[in-house]
Amino acid sequence: MTETTDLAVLEIKPEQAPALYVENGLNSYYEQIERQVLGEVPDLSTAKGRARVASLAAQVSRSKTAIEKPGREYLKRLKEQPKIVEAELRNWNNKCDALRDKVRDPLTQWEAEQERIKQEEEAKRAAEALAKLVESDHEIALLLNEKFDRDRAEAACIAEQQRIEHETRIAREAEERAKREVEEKAQREREESARREAELKAKAEQAERDRIEEKERAEREAKEQQERSERLAREAAEKAERDKQEAIEAERRKAQEVEKKRLAEEKRIKDEAAARAANIEHKRQINAAAVADLINAGLTEECAQACIRAIAKGHVSSVSITY
Repeated sequence: MTETTDLAVLEIKPEQAPALYVENGLNSYYEQIERQVLGEVPDLSTAKGRARVASLAAQVSRSKTAIEKPGREYLKRLKEQPKIVEAELRNWNNKCDALRDKVRDPLTQWEAEQERIKQEEEAKRAAEALAKLVESDHEIALLLNEKFDRDRAEAACIAEQQRIEHETRIAREAEERAKREVEEKAQREREESARREAELKAKAEQAERDRIEEKERAEREAKEQQERSERLAREAAEKAERDKQEAIEAERRKAQEVEKKRLAEEKRIKDEAAARAANIEHKRQINAAAVADLINAGLTEECAQACIRAIAKGHVSSVSITY
């Protein structure tokens, strides 16, 4: 009789998983199990032999579970890892964004205050410049009035002298002419003053329009910058989501492939086991027929079985059984 031994209990530790659960990583375990279970040919004609076959098959199943269970745990950890990384990165980004905004907040407030001060100072300077120009024009007008008074007094004196020295008609004409000249000069001065005042007013209005346009331009640029930043952030988030979904899909396809290979391997093992069982049954039937023939030839059942086992194991020279 062949000495029987049980399969050694297989144990996979977590730190072994990355090196074992790869392509062909479990071949050595399978070969070890195969050598042990196929190294025996139990006698199916006895209850002990049949029990041994069932025991070997059960040991194969236990070995399969001992290898598969740690592998499933390892695969589960691999599936959870992207979620952990994604959550950690999201937490990292949120904290960094909050810290950035917190650090920059004093500068943002300072820049806003500086812009407000700048606008107030520009408005104040424009108002002061306008006030100075108005005051200057007023002083010029006073000087012109004084000159006008002096000129009129001189003209009156000349007219008086001419009246004395010349005839009444010549004196009146000179006086009228002097008055027309003074009036025309005053009119020109008034028109010049009005023109300068209109120019100053136009400059002040233009300065105000420029200030408003500059403010609107700054606000528009700030809004465009914000929209651009939001768009870039949105595009980055969408890309990150696409990358995540692609990674999940790749992992899913990989898991499906692994599962497909596992199912194929299970089918192969089952097919081979079925083939071996069929072969064993075929051999058993042929051996049983041979034993029956030897018994009919006059041997005892025990002797006939011993002969067939010896022939099957190749212990009888030049004699073999055709299966």
